[in-house]
Amino acid sequence: MTRAARLVKLTRIADGNAPRVLELCSGCGGMSLGLQAAGFDLVAHVETDPVAAASYAINFAPPEGVAKDRWSIPRDMIECNAADLAEDLGLSEVSGAFDVLAAGLPCQAFARIGRSKLRSVTGDEDAFRNDPRAKLYRRFLEYVEAVQPLVIIIENVPDILNFGGHNIPEEICETLDELGYDASYTLLNAAFYGVPQMRERLFLIAYDRSIGLIPTFPRPTHAAELPSGYEGARTVALKYIPTKNSHFRPIPVAAPNLPGAVATKAALADLPYISEHYRDPGTMRRRKLTDKLPYRSYSNLSAYAHRMREWRGFEAGGKTDGHLVRLTPRDFAIFRRMRAGADYPRALQIAEAIFSERVAQESPPPRKGSERWIELRNSSVPPYDPGKFPNKWWKLEPTSPSRTLTAHLGKDSYSHIHWDSRQQRMISVREAARLQSFPDGFRFSGAMNAGFRQIGNAVPPLLALSIGSHMIAELTTQIRQLAKDIEGIQAA
Repeated sequence: MTRAARLVKLTRIADGNAPRVLELCSGCGGMSLGLQAAGFDLVAHVETDPVAAASYAINFAPPEGVAKDRWSIPRDMIECNAADLAEDLGLSEVSGAFDVLAAGLPCQAFARIGRSKLRSVTGDEDAFRNDPRAKLYRRFLEYVEAVQPLVIIIENVPDILNFGGHNIPEEICETLDELGYDASYTLLNAAFYGVPQMRERLFLIAYDRSIGLIPTFPRPTHAAELPSGYEGARTVALKYIPTKNSHFRPIPVAAPNLPGAVATKAALADLPYISEHYRDPGTMRRRKLTDKLPYRSYSNLSAYAHRMREWRGFEAGGKTDGHLVRLTPRDFAIFRRMRAGADYPRALQIAEAIFSERVAQESPPPRKGSERWIELRNSSVPPYDPGKFPNKWWKLEPTSPSRTLTAHLGKDSYSHIHWDSRQQRMISVREAARLQSFPDGFRFSGAMNAGFRQIGNAVPPLLALSIGSHMIAELTTQIRQLAKDIEGIQAA
């Protein structure tokens, strides 16, 4: 029955039908958006966060016959099994409903920064190993057995390759071998695929063995120079790649003469100039995530900005939403004086200088340790230890891609301070979406913090589009070659 179910799907795609996708841990839909643009059909998704599930439902229409109220329900992949999902959505028997199973599994337990947080919260040195999210890949494999997909896609952080000395993608591939798949995994950086962000991620792809393909990965479309920190992270992540019989594939290398990576200024310069946070904070407080503002008049609109404005099905017209920024008045003057590329230690030096200036302006200057001195210091100097938080703040460099966006943007966005000192602020929700390659017509449910969190958790749509387009090309060519032989395979 297993082999027969996959052969029926092969026949369906050979007849020219688009591959049907079930995505687990879909978030607001970054991977889905890229796969849809590449030619896949979005048939079902599972997302436990109600706000992210609502965003997904806003942006992607349910398949024909699926009720809108069922499409937008948040679901937990542990509690919801594949058969129940198919029945709930009114789809066919589960093993015949989906051709592709995709997942951006939660990365918090795998990422080194997430491991540190878990240790600080629980006091347990091995808390990351016991985090339930670290075991979701096993639940994913249960979905594989139920769904019998032709194609499997998994995205995660590079640290999943070295989870306390254990290479989880290799384990997944070994299990998929036993289930009748050929699997490969590698690291891809979004900046090499047209995303204005240095975002390194693990991708695992598997094809049903009947297809006869060992999965490969798309070649870079852009050239980028990885900062030293990213090279170091790669070394740590790749430490546990097996020396023999590994499913790891070499990281794709950019060919000569490719265009350079998209820089932050090219990505964001046409979006609205924002100054209400310091000129008129009341206006910023009243602004909603859905409120729209017109684009700036900008004579040198980049190809990337054009693409974000004109993404098919997500065209924005003359206005965009998401122009919310944090109100942190203590830090506006620091932002203004920081140079592009400056980090928290430099910001702290600037804050100390501002504090000294304010003390000197008082007549008479307040005595050190007095109530007024403390008041001035608290209103001028951030309290964070530069030894513990050297990367907490970062001012974007206009001529380079952004640093990695994370879900922590939902709590603060000091890691992405706007390069334009006149605006003296952190990035807006829409600017974060642009840096993640979400088109301007893509809408986010919830308030500001929820918008940042959804964006930071997402797979960059342009990276997903590159992967999806590469897979479609590989599969279409191979499956068409197999089409004449499928009847013979079925009879065997």
